[in-house]
Amino acid sequence: MSNNAVLYQRDATYIPRIAAVHDMCGYGKCSLTAAIPILSAAGCDVCPVPTALFSAHTMYQHYTFHDTTEILAGYLDAWQQEGVDLDGVYSGFLGSAEQVAIIQRLYREYPHALRLVDPVMGDGGHMYPTYTEELCQEMAKLADGADILMPNLTEASILTGREYPGQNLDDEQIVDWLGALLDLGAKNVVLKGIDRGDGTLRNAVANATDGAEQFTLLTHEKLPYMIHGTGDAFASALCGAVMSGRSVAESAQIAGEFVRHAMQSTRNQPNFTERGVSFELNLGEMTALVQQ
Repeated sequence: MSNNAVLYQRDATYIPRIAAVHDMCGYGKCSLTAAIPILSAAGCDVCPVPTALFSAHTMYQHYTFHDTTEILAGYLDAWQQEGVDLDGVYSGFLGSAEQVAIIQRLYREYPHALRLVDPVMGDGGHMYPTYTEELCQEMAKLADGADILMPNLTEASILTGREYPGQNLDDEQIVDWLGALLDLGAKNVVLKGIDRGDGTLRNAVANATDGAEQFTLLTHEKLPYMIHGTGDAFASALCGAVMSGRSVAESAQIAGEFVRHAMQSTRNQPNFTERGVSFELNLGEMTALVQQ
């Protein structure tokens, strides 16, 4: 395997099914309200597994949160009874530690499905407010066997039990961090959000076969503002590109540019720093991946 390895051979006439194990957020574009349209635009049949229901994302002062753990066993039982098949399992935000077992159940029942893990736990050196130490410890179990693990640097520190390093990593540090993540059992790692303060954001890609030293460093222009939900948009776009038959590194590059373009579209919207990344005008980039 290399960073140019293709994980999914796309049949142009077939629409792959992806279980999107994520929360549903009513306002503030993220999680399933990002995953469903972005993956759909990339020609995927998105099958949501809602891990929580939010009125708005957690950057708002006022929001409601409902943990859906108690309904998920029956939810997946019904899928089994109907013979639902899956080509991929894409997991993100979880509502409780018990939901890791739900994802592991999907892995057992669909052993041929790609395991696409965005270990959503925090950013900027801090856990998200609904997360617990127990949930983060359980989340780390999903790294073992992941076809792609997509942490930011905060999540990388939580997964590996290391101190948060900040975002400014040199190449030697990148190798060290990628190695620690690959040691968890991931087959491919995309380490997101390296920022050396030079106006460029970097994402590093490595695989278990070649080792961390053979990483690929992808670069994108850094825009001078922050928007909530870009991580979910990136992960969803990366998964969509992988399911279109692109390599891991190419998919990460496509996802980074998709997010950058969507952030530029978002800048023109009212209350743009709060409402989440507005990618609607850029979905054609994803559809172009699978157009004949």
